[in-house]
Amino acid sequence: MLQPFHYAFVQRGLLEVALLSVGAGLLGTWIILRGLAFYSHAVGTATFPGLVLADGLGLAPPLGAFAAAAAFALGVERLAHRRREGHDSLTALVLVGALALGVILASDVFHSGSNVESLLFGSLLVVGRSDLWLAAAGSALALAGSAAAGRRWLAVGFDPGGARSLGVRSAVPDGLLLGLVAFAVVSSLAAIGALLATALFVVPAATVRLWTRRLPPWQLGSVALVMAEGVVGLWLSVELNVPPGPAIAMLGGAVFAVSLAGRRLLPARRLLAVAGVALLAGCGVARGDGSGRLEVVATTTQIADWARQVGGEAVSVHQILQPNTDPHEYEPRPSDVEAVAKAKVVARSGAGLDDWLKRVETEAGGGSAVVDLGAARRDPHWWQDPRSAETAVAALRDAFSRADPRHRPAYRRRAARYLDELRSLDRELALCFARVPARERKLVSDHDAFDSFARRYEITVVGAAIPSQTTQAQPSAGETARLVGLIRREHVRAVFPESSLSLRLVRTIARETGATASSTLYGDSLGPAGSPGATYVGMERANADAMARGFTGGVVGCG
Repeated sequence: MLQPFHYAFVQRGLLEVALLSVGAGLLGTWIILRGLAFYSHAVGTATFPGLVLADGLGLAPPLGAFAAAAAFALGVERLAHRRREGHDSLTALVLVGALALGVILASDVFHSGSNVESLLFGSLLVVGRSDLWLAAAGSALALAGSAAAGRRWLAVGFDPGGARSLGVRSAVPDGLLLGLVAFAVVSSLAAIGALLATALFVVPAATVRLWTRRLPPWQLGSVALVMAEGVVGLWLSVELNVPPGPAIAMLGGAVFAVSLAGRRLLPARRLLAVAGVALLAGCGVARGDGSGRLEVVATTTQIADWARQVGGEAVSVHQILQPNTDPHEYEPRPSDVEAVAKAKVVARSGAGLDDWLKRVETEAGGGSAVVDLGAARRDPHWWQDPRSAETAVAALRDAFSRADPRHRPAYRRRAARYLDELRSLDRELALCFARVPARERKLVSDHDAFDSFARRYEITVVGAAIPSQTTQAQPSAGETARLVGLIRREHVRAVFPESSLSLRLVRTIARETGATASSTLYGDSLGPAGSPGATYVGMERANADAMARGFTGGVVGCG
């Protein structure tokens, strides 16, 4: 049952939880006492524009996040001081502006990639040394602030009118509290993410408040509960192979619900016993391949398919992304970090598609050989061109041969057969598209995922519903209107949704223009088992057939 705690990345996660628990527990009591629960959640979400700006300018993301959080805290405090209103309505007002700015920066200015999303959702699995120092600083400042201004916070929290009559009128203590909460939330971004900050800063303190009204036991209990829920949540995330942030949040909610129900139904000692048994129940999960095969990690569905084609029975492939998963928004699971730590070869797509793997590689602590198949490529969807796939397959063959010389002849034989198949595929698709008049080869898809495919087969890319190479961007109304006008002018017959994305936007564009939207493409991911796109070769054939039929109104197909 304790096996997960033997891994280095879990131990670092535990240290992060311990460092965060002091600040989160202390500040959580002040947040509840002063009615700042919504503010503590909103300040994390409001870091979004700072994260985008820092990421786009190449700065440290926490620096941008803290600047945005400080501006948010200052804005809320200034408005509250001038208008003498509660914090909730003013928090909502400033939050709307911060989110709008973040969306504009992400979509129209920087077209931000997965770095921002990893900070919004966080992961205890990949915390580094800088994250630990930041968490320690947040807790130290929370301790110092509580010691310096705790009495004033307490006076205002219990009796605001009485506190003002006693001369507690300065806005500095309130501003200090808002600033400390903002800094502490930023320090937790790497661990639990901005969107789940309340799981550390509000829920544990609210749970302990059910059992005590005295401030010192409340604060000590909150610190202890944050740490306990963090440890158990991290353990559950490894055992159940789910992201640690949501695991901790769900556990915190469950403990609060049990406490709320048991506060009236059960004596405290009996309730604690029941909760302890529930949290510790479970069994270990068997790990490790144990077959003597070469252990390989492949980030994308395409790379995993190539690895199996080249390695056959001699390799054990851990595939991180599953069919119809969007690689731009993926958060690594505990099994992914564990697999990277044990693998001999890690193959990544690169070119910005799976940048979330970089920290996993760093923090996993393994000695694997990392093969960046998309190195020196600008298009993150380079593998849509079968000739680029040939280069990648050759690189996998060489990497497997170096890591496992015993099976080198088998790797070379299997790679040679598969390379012949890819060359045949390329000729087949070229002949098919040659039957489609050049003026009719006009492509409109969900996002810019087919540039390499289009260049290879001389297809004109008219536009995309999401005008970016990442699905994280958001189209503006103006961009959508321009695309609709362009489709009409170019007499585009079909627009193509992607299997891993929502169909609503593309179908809306199709209705506006009279184009069809009946043929789905495999963009970022292969299809599930049994589908036409379950393999790389099948995906390329299915996409080519769908495009040819859409371009020609069903006259030409590549089946």
